[in-house]
Amino acid sequence: MNGGWRAFLRLFAVQGTWNYERMLGVGMGYAAEPLLDDLKSIDPVRHTEAVVRSAEFFNCNPNLAGLALGATVRAEYEAVPGAQIARLRTALCSPLGSLGDQLFWAGLIPAMVGLALAAIALGARWWAVLGFLVLYNLARGFTGIWALRTGYDSGMKVGAAIARSWIPAAIERVGPAAGFAVGVAVPLVAAWYLRDIGAAGALGTLAVAVTGVLVSRWYGAALTAVRFALVAILLLVLFRGIFP
Repeated sequence: MNGGWRAFLRLFAVQGTWNYERMLGVGMGYAAEPLLDDLKSIDPVRHTEAVVRSAEFFNCNPNLAGLALGATVRAEYEAVPGAQIARLRTALCSPLGSLGDQLFWAGLIPAMVGLALAAIALGARWWAVLGFLVLYNLARGFTGIWALRTGYDSGMKVGAAIARSWIPAAIERVGPAAGFAVGVAVPLVAAWYLRDIGAAGALGTLAVAVTGVLVSRWYGAALTAVRFALVAILLLVLFRGIFP
């Protein structure tokens, strides 16, 4: 896959030209350009059409955009009809958006932020923030490389490849982990701010953490940060009243 590393690096800036007309389309076209270089010598007309197609409307979670990019580039080299490639791009928007949002926005990021905040409350300083940034970018880099390679290897069968991949299982696990991490962090940060946790605070911390796991199982994507924060505050108030 010539140009793969350049395409991978460009995917980090896929939202740089985001607009209401094409969403991520222009960024996808920019990322696709290095992968389509070889097509220029094979079929110049097809290359021109492929470049135009790659920059058309597209929208999904940016961390999984490589799946669509790799798949459509592979389809261009296999001379799949343009209309069929356009339908594939359209069909991938919703599932890649939903899976990516659940994996990153509702799972990995809240879990890592919760752990970083808990670490700071327990005495860590700048290295907790640095650790968050390093771990997040490692996760994003791994996912980006995997997505681009899997998409290119799968081509038009990318949907089946996604279903067989590690993503569905990871989403099942990262949701409860995020609920637990945020549940631990909220009371710890509050207690750190007040400089006094005590037995009631420790019990409240455990209760909020367990509640985070349970409600993430029951409500899934319907559980927003605001809703969980309200539940956490309610539990802390109750434990404060019962165990002053």
